[in-house]
Amino acid sequence: MDMEDRRSEIVSLVNREGSVSLTQLKVRFPDVSETTLRTDLKVLDGQRLIIRVHGGAKSVGFAIGTDDLLVNRSARRSQEKLEIANKAVRLIRENTTIYMDSGSSTTALASVMPDLRLYVFTNSLTVANELARLEKVTTYIVGGRLNTSSMSTAGGTTIEKVSTLGFDQLFLGVTGLTRHAGFTCGSDDEAVLKRTLVQNASDTVVLMDSSKVGRQFTFPICRLGDVDTVVTDAEGLGGELPSVCSSAGVTLL
Repeated sequence: MDMEDRRSEIVSLVNREGSVSLTQLKVRFPDVSETTLRTDLKVLDGQRLIIRVHGGAKSVGFAIGTDDLLVNRSARRSQEKLEIANKAVRLIRENTTIYMDSGSSTTALASVMPDLRLYVFTNSLTVANELARLEKVTTYIVGGRLNTSSMSTAGGTTIEKVSTLGFDQLFLGVTGLTRHAGFTCGSDDEAVLKRTLVQNASDTVVLMDSSKVGRQFTFPICRLGDVDTVVTDAEGLGGELPSVCSSAGVTLL
């Protein structure tokens, strides 16, 4: 494989996964030196085809926070998201009020929701669309400015509305988790909304596939210890996440 083909494949990989580490690139290109791969990332960043970050690279869309197109996020790691949804749905209790955050993982959860007597609040149009098939669920869509990339509402109106509400259970989506920074995302508006939701929920469940572990984004949501449960995929159960959650007193499923 020549240099141009390698760089083209790096761009495709970054766009497909959202972000990749230098370690992942070394596994993918075992015959290429780390110095050469770093040069590749520097050149591709200069061409604005990717965004080079410490230890790897992000796709341009992914680095602009959670405004990466929802259709792209839904396609990535779809099997893992369904695995997470099938575990998380067992946590839902009938005759309670829950909030379902926007995102591909929460949309997957909504798609497997049973028809229980519940009040469900959400700012996600895709979540609401999935819930529309259920007769016993009463769904409330929180208003605000429409983000057409994520198909959800956002902004001050949305934040103001959720700040007046209380929830028995919150199902929260995040973009990254590190020991130092906790849960983070790439949008200031979304970070404020998510922080408000965590504060107003009696029980917070984070839905997070294993690719989010070790990623840090600009805007903090909360510390790991501020949530009650993290639901992840099989790969996440075999990595560093179990020890991190155990140290914080958080249940990992």
